[in-house]
Amino acid sequence: MAMAMARPCAFLLFFLVLFSYDGSGPGSSRRTRRSGVAQATQRVFLYPQAPKVSSIVSSKYRTAYHFQPPKNWINGPMYYNGIYHQFYQYNPNGSLWGNIVWAHSVSTDLVNWIRLAPAIERTTPSDINGCWTGSATILKSGRPAIIYTGADTEKRQVQNVAFPKNLSDPYLREWVKPHDNPVIQPVGRGLNPGQFRDPTTGWIGPDGLWRIAVGAEVDGHSAALLYESEDFVRWDRVDHPLYSSNASAMWECPDFFAAMPGENSGLDMSAAVPDGAKHVLKMSLDGSDKYMVGVYDLKGDAFVPDTVIEDRRLWSRIDYGNYYASKSFFDSKKGRRVIWGWTNETDSSSDDVAKGWAGIHAIPRTIWLDKDSKQLLQWPVEEIESLRGKQVRHQGLELRKGDLFEIKEIDTLQADVEIDFELTSIGSADPFDPSWLLDIEKQCREAGASAHGPFGLVVLASESMEEHTSVHFRVYYRSQEKHMVLMCADLRKSSLRPELYTPAYGGFFELDLEKEKTVVSLRTLVSGAEQTPQAFVLHVVVVIVVVVGNGITAAPLQIDRSAVESFGGGGRVCIMARVYPAALVDDGGTRMYAFNNGTSTVRVPRLEAWSMRRAQVNKG
Repeated sequence: MAMAMARPCAFLLFFLVLFSYDGSGPGSSRRTRRSGVAQATQRVFLYPQAPKVSSIVSSKYRTAYHFQPPKNWINGPMYYNGIYHQFYQYNPNGSLWGNIVWAHSVSTDLVNWIRLAPAIERTTPSDINGCWTGSATILKSGRPAIIYTGADTEKRQVQNVAFPKNLSDPYLREWVKPHDNPVIQPVGRGLNPGQFRDPTTGWIGPDGLWRIAVGAEVDGHSAALLYESEDFVRWDRVDHPLYSSNASAMWECPDFFAAMPGENSGLDMSAAVPDGAKHVLKMSLDGSDKYMVGVYDLKGDAFVPDTVIEDRRLWSRIDYGNYYASKSFFDSKKGRRVIWGWTNETDSSSDDVAKGWAGIHAIPRTIWLDKDSKQLLQWPVEEIESLRGKQVRHQGLELRKGDLFEIKEIDTLQADVEIDFELTSIGSADPFDPSWLLDIEKQCREAGASAHGPFGLVVLASESMEEHTSVHFRVYYRSQEKHMVLMCADLRKSSLRPELYTPAYGGFFELDLEKEKTVVSLRTLVSGAEQTPQAFVLHVVVVIVVVVGNGITAAPLQIDRSAVESFGGGGRVCIMARVYPAALVDDGGTRMYAFNNGTSTVRVPRLEAWSMRRAQVNKG
């Protein structure tokens, strides 16, 4: 089975929980799919899972500033009284799917995290077979509430609630479950009890009642079922869904929130939403997170998308890489909406067992609407920059065809790189074919004179360049004023090790020459390991930003040992990837280059790079 189709629903950001893994071998569970639908199952392991021999296991692949547990398997936040809370699915007995509980970590800055005892465990008949994805809501009284999916004694998927035991505890260490659980059961015509999970954060409807949506399969089609309540405990199903679609069979991890243009324009769904705001419905399916922008029809109590697209392959995506089960929350501290997604390993399950951990969270991102209120934009939260250390800077570089410029004097395993590419000519750009949108990865594999592509950044490269990961761009002609930019994260030569999933991820964004200059910016973050053999992960973040007006907007690329995150077009295209270079283990280091394989010279007016310090993640 292709790894792209084997991602389990992760529990990320804001009380969300994973529920399956494509494991192989005794004691593992599988996440199977039919018609793009994930089937959730889990197995209970009575004892810790024994490690097996692995070809690629190394602590050097452990990330340095991405959220992950100290060991075993994870899958995801809330801001309350000055503290960020991260709840995530966790297997205390091993690195495969099973024994799932809600682990709990806290932070004051979204970068450094303290690990606490699990918040929710499998203790009642309504969650004895698993505590899965859910969400957190701050009630009118100011009291937090969690609503989550449990697998009951009959392995049906039911919805449960939990409340903090002691509000005076700033860390909210203990949570209690009322006797009312389960508060929502899988009843109703056509509802599949095995495909009914992942309740959203609550919002208040026009009648003052709380609303939530739950992902479901109804009569073979996907739906976000709508429920209402006065007290967040007694729930009634509304006679129509928030939204449904015949284009797919099941939506996992739905998220529903209001949004406006501007980074600091986050909106609280438990308060009145201002006029002019849009609403976003996000869903996880087909191994990726997709979304629609529209309005919340108060009279009809339903979501109405601005545009209905029948082919789900053309739905907008949160991320074009290894990113799933994302969840957003309103950060009242900074007036922003933050989204966090989960990324799985792309090695084998036996590797995960042997190294003792699996899965990380992507860097939290601020998310908002573009100025036309048609597309979501994303950018790494500003707190990540607190990890910047030693800096190098270059100006006025020129990259001719075939040039490689090595970026030195920083830790290329753990770095933050901002680089601006200025295009001297795009008049000879090839014409854009709209059919490419149906298979962008294929276009990334075929575009360019080599695996590098026309111009961009090479990271995690071995000395001989046998191993390298490239983040690159190519410009296509669409009309007299508009061009399409293809952004790719090409992993095909990322490792010499066998049995890895090494695709060429990609996404398109539009470049309007009437409004934007022909400058593309990339920011890359690389996160390495400590000098001890206990932690070493690569993370790369690539950002392409188009220059607006007279200024050049920087774009980030973040690299963290085994993770590469990229943001392009001012956050219009985001790509998360996992890589496992052998050079990291065999040689202990990698190299980084800016390159140009295009036919025209590319200028680099600015290149800045920083070594990144290690974050304190789950050390408590």
